[in-house]
Amino acid sequence: MNDIEILAPAGAMEQLYAAVRSGADAVYLGTKGFNARASAGNFDFDELKEAVKYCHARNVKVDVTVNTLVKDSEMNDLVDTAEMIASTGADAVILQDLAVSKVFEECCPGMARFASTQMSVHNLSGVRQLEDLGFRRAILARELSLKEIEYIASRSDIELEVFVHGALCMSVSGMCYLSSMIGGRSGNRGRCAQPCRLDFSINGRSYGLSLKDLCAIPDIVSLRDAGVRSLKIEGRLKRPEYVASAVIACRQALNGEEPDLQLLKDVFSRGGFTNGYLSGRRDIGMFGRRTPEDEKASKNAISKVRNLYREEFQSVAVDARLELKPDGSELTLSDGANEVRVSGDMPVVSDTNPLSLQMAETSVRKTGSTPFYIDRFVYRNDDALMLSISSVNAMRRQALTRLMEIRSGTEARQFRRDAFEPAAGERINGRADEVRLRFEKAAQIPESVTSEKVILPISEIMKDPSLAERFGDRLIGEIGPVVWPFDEKRLSEEIGTAVSFGCRCFTAENIFAVKLIKEQGGKAIGGAYLNIMNSVSLDEYRRMGLSEATASFELSMSKIGELRSTIPVGVIAYGFLPLMRLRSCPLKSEKGCAKCPGRGEAKDRTGRAFPLVCSDKRYTNLLNCVPLYLGDKRISADFSVLYFTTESKEECSFIIGRFKRREAPSFERTTGLYFREVE
Repeated sequence: MNDIEILAPAGAMEQLYAAVRSGADAVYLGTKGFNARASAGNFDFDELKEAVKYCHARNVKVDVTVNTLVKDSEMNDLVDTAEMIASTGADAVILQDLAVSKVFEECCPGMARFASTQMSVHNLSGVRQLEDLGFRRAILARELSLKEIEYIASRSDIELEVFVHGALCMSVSGMCYLSSMIGGRSGNRGRCAQPCRLDFSINGRSYGLSLKDLCAIPDIVSLRDAGVRSLKIEGRLKRPEYVASAVIACRQALNGEEPDLQLLKDVFSRGGFTNGYLSGRRDIGMFGRRTPEDEKASKNAISKVRNLYREEFQSVAVDARLELKPDGSELTLSDGANEVRVSGDMPVVSDTNPLSLQMAETSVRKTGSTPFYIDRFVYRNDDALMLSISSVNAMRRQALTRLMEIRSGTEARQFRRDAFEPAAGERINGRADEVRLRFEKAAQIPESVTSEKVILPISEIMKDPSLAERFGDRLIGEIGPVVWPFDEKRLSEEIGTAVSFGCRCFTAENIFAVKLIKEQGGKAIGGAYLNIMNSVSLDEYRRMGLSEATASFELSMSKIGELRSTIPVGVIAYGFLPLMRLRSCPLKSEKGCAKCPGRGEAKDRTGRAFPLVCSDKRYTNLLNCVPLYLGDKRISADFSVLYFTTESKEECSFIIGRFKRREAPSFERTTGLYFREVE
């Protein structure tokens, strides 16, 4: 028995059968609502209940995805969904939104909570924050290297799950807004339209935002040794044959066998595979797309794997005891927790031809069409009795059927609906009169900025400590959304240094930063990239230590106005917003970062240019092609943030003045998602 699980995707029942019969230890699947693969078949109540029964009978766990952001108007439906999941006896829920976490924590404390990769947890501080919140498992970002995963695992106590096969998002999960901004279909709401797979041209290279599929199956043993608990296969939208072949390859690798990676590639790939993140080789070789040759290979390969999951995978050990006595025969089966006894035909005395141990054992061990296998077999026939093989076979079939029925029974988890209370607080009303200014560089700050709060990346504050003296308590340090594990110590020290300078407030753009800021005695303000979309998660972040928060820019202004909060809530009201955070930089050439200016652009099929901006060679930001601007719009929030990235000092001054005068823009703009409902 391996101490690590193979976790397979199940977009519908056929994929679930493929996963279980191929040897998966666990499956993850979604209900009809609140999951990040809304276009998959998914499971209604009856199907989910049947899926749990099927899996539990075969020692397979079921993790249910409830991993989307939720609006206040959906909270009652969320509680209904949680109650339905609890009633099926599922093992765990995978979630992104702290509101979902709160519902399960309060109403169903017996249900294990796993943090989705959509939570963008990618460092030790983030994992430890999840520990503090009672999560049992963290599903780490796909962008981490093996050394980084090992570093986190050796210093944390909760289970870690990593992806080992399947599609790679271009952006760090949970940090992508390209689909929502372009077409109103949010990846954080399970509706991603995958625009990154379209033809974006970068430095003359086509499909510059499309990565090859991940295949880390050859690294499985190393991941296990590093402390990973669960190996996740991506693909709830894929065919059953894909699921089966991926599970089988993972199991072969765990067993020390050589998996057929060519067959796996033929079943589905995008110009081949990559393990560039895991190995730390984040180069141009990671990029690829689905080609006609890939499509042709898939058609030929599918027929080869269709029979891989037709038979049961025998994963349940059973002890058997067959007794022949003058007054009858009896077969007892036990799986360690359940026991069944079946009486058979009357044996007869046969001094010359009693039923032998070999014949009895051979008959009882014929469990091929079931998930059971006989571990230990005990046989008693003290009186030299004879019983026909057909009688033994009949007892075996009856006993296995009864054992399956017992194991298929599911026990609903206790669910206390009245334990969940909506967030308290006042609704946000009126217009945001306070304007805060966020700059990428200190050199962008106009001299006219004298009374506004100024937000700067902490790296800028470290370069010029006099900024704290210049702006006093109006200076806010920004802790960006991405800090890789080996940069955490330096960042923590920088926060402490900034506090000593007099900069005491910091924006947290990821859950890890809340913990780091508090540990260094700072005051945490939630940034828009925390993806706060409802009053419950807003209140949960307040409990974690936020003194203020910025609402998600995927939330409409009317919904922002309905948020209930006891802390101030703001919005981003201007900016070329970062729509992706990329660890595999599409600007990188075959020679790496040499002579790269750290700036570039990705052009879509219409010729629109999306700026690419490097962040200290740690990651790259893909900015929107047009700026958000709300200067002439009604803003239902306590403060507005003007988010400057690539603008000159003069351009910043111009925008600030125009915004304060509430003037309409003199340039092309977007109002983003504030005045339309995102799917």
